[in-house]
Amino acid sequence: MSLTDTAIRSLKPSDKPRKQADGEGLYLLVNPNGSKLWRMKYRFGGREKTLSFGAYPATTLKDARKLRDEAKASLAKAVDPSVTAKIEKAQRLAGGNSFKEIAEELLAKKEAEGKAAATMKNKRLYLSFAIADLGSRPIDEIKAPEILITLRKLEKRDKLATAGRVRGGIGEVFRYAIATARAESDPTGALRGAIKAHKAKHQSAITDAKAFGDLLRAIDAYEGRGPGVKAALQLMALLYPRPGELRQAEWKEFDLDKATWTIPGSRAKMRRDHKKPLPPQAVVLLKGMQEWTGNGRYVFPSERTVKRPMSDMAMNTALKSMGFSKDTHVPHGFRTTASTLLNQSGKFNPDAIEAELAHLDSNAIRAAYHRGVYWDERVRMTAWWADECERMRSGAELIQLKGRRA
Repeated sequence: MSLTDTAIRSLKPSDKPRKQADGEGLYLLVNPNGSKLWRMKYRFGGREKTLSFGAYPATTLKDARKLRDEAKASLAKAVDPSVTAKIEKAQRLAGGNSFKEIAEELLAKKEAEGKAAATMKNKRLYLSFAIADLGSRPIDEIKAPEILITLRKLEKRDKLATAGRVRGGIGEVFRYAIATARAESDPTGALRGAIKAHKAKHQSAITDAKAFGDLLRAIDAYEGRGPGVKAALQLMALLYPRPGELRQAEWKEFDLDKATWTIPGSRAKMRRDHKKPLPPQAVVLLKGMQEWTGNGRYVFPSERTVKRPMSDMAMNTALKSMGFSKDTHVPHGFRTTASTLLNQSGKFNPDAIEAELAHLDSNAIRAAYHRGVYWDERVRMTAWWADECERMRSGAELIQLKGRRA
């Protein structure tokens, strides 16, 4: 017998929960505390399952029957109504449905997860190209040809690397939309190969010992833009970090008494702390910089304000003024120089060299082994490299010994 509102209102709680059937699987569960909850029993895939439709009277008898009918319609299409209900709930909780809203939601999530400021800046830049064209569109209506129009604009400007990153950013937004039940597929996969491939250009670097000695002498003779740029280039040669890691270095990262520099994971490319040993020559240079900038935050502050680090173009401009163009040697090239000549020396385990360069090993255990077990060898290696830089600066050839390691 079907329920009526009068009958429901007259139902009194008892010592145990009891069910009052309405028909076709729908029933009202009356609990001892007086709550009246709508439930629907059904079978799917050979299993008995239950749906919840809320509490009476917030969910009326009419509402409950409508929800039951919708669940039965899903079952007729061989769709589990509990899955449909979860998707609808996720959609309600997720927020807006436009590409821009979902992209901004994803960016906020990544920022809250502690992604580095530089990473977030790049992600916003690449997504801005897509938002300009697709921002107001409902994400589940965006198809591959629309995205291709955005990528073609960058391709025509020969921004092939940027186009690839924009496609990757769009795909990330779509995957987040799928996870939050606002899209069903990622159309960017269909765009692989649709635009010209970007040919990666390696960072220019001097890898000949004699020519590198010429560069070191030119840096020593450099007199432009204050002491900071010169000292930064000298440290790049000795320590070969990523340029951004040195430019943004803060005094709190250095322990000059223990001769170590700990680059925090928030700034390191591989998102983990990277501890580097400092040879005596580097400690002397840093102590010299302390006299200039030791009272501030940054080791190498901007020329315009101490509140910001040195410009990312400062070292490039200095090298260019010395006669070393971007096709000859760039700041990032110091890493290639050190890697090449250290490996050619035959004195050090290649894994120790990779650990010093903070290259990420795909095997996490192996990476941890690199950072720990090779520390003593890295200390010897950095001291040896600093001495070799002095030899090359003086004009002596780099000793090419392939034998027993130091």
